[in-house]
Amino acid sequence: MDIINSAGKWLMKKRLHQIEHFMQHPEEAQRQDLQYLLKTARNTTYGKKFRFDRVRNVQEFQEQVPLTTYEDLFPYIQRQLKGEQNVLWPSPIKWFAKSSGTTSDKSKFIPVSQESLEGCHYKGGRDMLALYIRNYPDTKIFTGKNLSVGGSQENSFSDKSAPVHTGNISAIVMQNLPFWAQFSRTPGLDITMMNNWEEKVKKIAEITSRQKVASMAGSPMWILLLLQYMMKKQNVQYIQEIWPELEVFFHGSVSFTPYRPLFQQIDRGESLRYMEIYNATEGFFGLQDQPHDTAMLLMLNYGIFYEFIPAEDFNNEHPRVLTLQEVEAGKNYSLIISTSSGLWRYKIGDTVRFTSVRPYRFTISGRTKHCINIFGEDLFIEHAEKGLAAACKETGAVIENYTAAPRYYGKGEKGCHEWVIEFVQPPHDLPVFTKILDKAIQEVNEDYFEKRKGNTAIEEPVVREAAPGTFYSWLKKHDKLGGQHKIPRLSNSRELVEELLSLQPEKREVG
Repeated sequence: MDIINSAGKWLMKKRLHQIEHFMQHPEEAQRQDLQYLLKTARNTTYGKKFRFDRVRNVQEFQEQVPLTTYEDLFPYIQRQLKGEQNVLWPSPIKWFAKSSGTTSDKSKFIPVSQESLEGCHYKGGRDMLALYIRNYPDTKIFTGKNLSVGGSQENSFSDKSAPVHTGNISAIVMQNLPFWAQFSRTPGLDITMMNNWEEKVKKIAEITSRQKVASMAGSPMWILLLLQYMMKKQNVQYIQEIWPELEVFFHGSVSFTPYRPLFQQIDRGESLRYMEIYNATEGFFGLQDQPHDTAMLLMLNYGIFYEFIPAEDFNNEHPRVLTLQEVEAGKNYSLIISTSSGLWRYKIGDTVRFTSVRPYRFTISGRTKHCINIFGEDLFIEHAEKGLAAACKETGAVIENYTAAPRYYGKGEKGCHEWVIEFVQPPHDLPVFTKILDKAIQEVNEDYFEKRKGNTAIEEPVVREAAPGTFYSWLKKHDKLGGQHKIPRLSNSRELVEELLSLQPEKREVG
């Protein structure tokens, strides 16, 4: 096993010089990515329509190719779903990542090319291991299995000659992994691809509890549910009682901030390491490269060209669009991508905030659609989670899940924010929790502070304590258990809040 571990570390370290190169030469890396994308796709339907062969630089690219949303690209994607090729990307597209994550039942189908799998998703996985090994040279990660909890694969066929496969991006990635990666992960694909989440958890627990697991990868919420199930079944207090060799959790999909205290509760001696990754349905974008800094390094040689819309232009019909060298640290931007799967100047919907430039490190600050801005307060997830972290620290609370929405202006009443929070450990004093949450958000969000000053525009927030299992019941009701599904944290709509409140009995309300 030591030989396998040494060989694995040697192979992964070979990627480090390429990472160091794009960190030192980011503009060159982005220029090469754009040239590659345009040259490869110039004879596609989309490439011909927008004259890719005439684009000589970034300015011409931005002038000739429009910004797009999923709705803009859907007519082209729909043709691909029916089996037509060379539409958005020249190589055959047979995989489509099914994406959700909102209260809508409508699904998005994101095309996934072989180039994207190999040059983006798999490269991200290799770089994740390379950076981890660089930071922890004494690791024995290759002596055990990697536990991966992914989504399910579904099959549909446009006709007998054109099979189209759909599923969560995690399932698509796992289904197509090279043999060496399949050998090192657990459980097997037959269990990983199960549609029934609850049955899947039972099977995973049964198999992996007898294996040597050294690492875990996946969404914090689903990994946590699995661990809690296993620990309860085996009547143990710490996860190391099941897997003594477990050393790292590679987490992504949602912010880890609300989940960290929950993992710390089941981590004996808090010895488990954590590494954040940004592996969205549309691509693998970032990796935490410094152990004590949760900001992620923007990966620039993955066949993705990045652009950015400043926060003040989010709602403009003709927004300013910046290139990487134009962004500034400390500001929020909407992320725009062009990829080797044929997403062209695509508004992914995520917002990022750079913590440094050259090298470009960033945090995910929220969603362009998942924020609260009814009262001009521009409340992003980043602000919300700092407020929750402060309130939990001061009151001893531990949060399982949460969401928030505006309570609109009523007759003789001002508006406010209404929070629905499911606690693992409720605060000692819920009114105090609410006041700390409110004050902490004011400290990190100037717009919110101005609206709250003297109750000028909005009142103190209302916090509702949800019954245990409320959020799980909502996910189950909407067939959103497992995979890439997640709870929308902030919304301008009250639809989710109202539905959650209808699923559980009356609980305490403060505000």
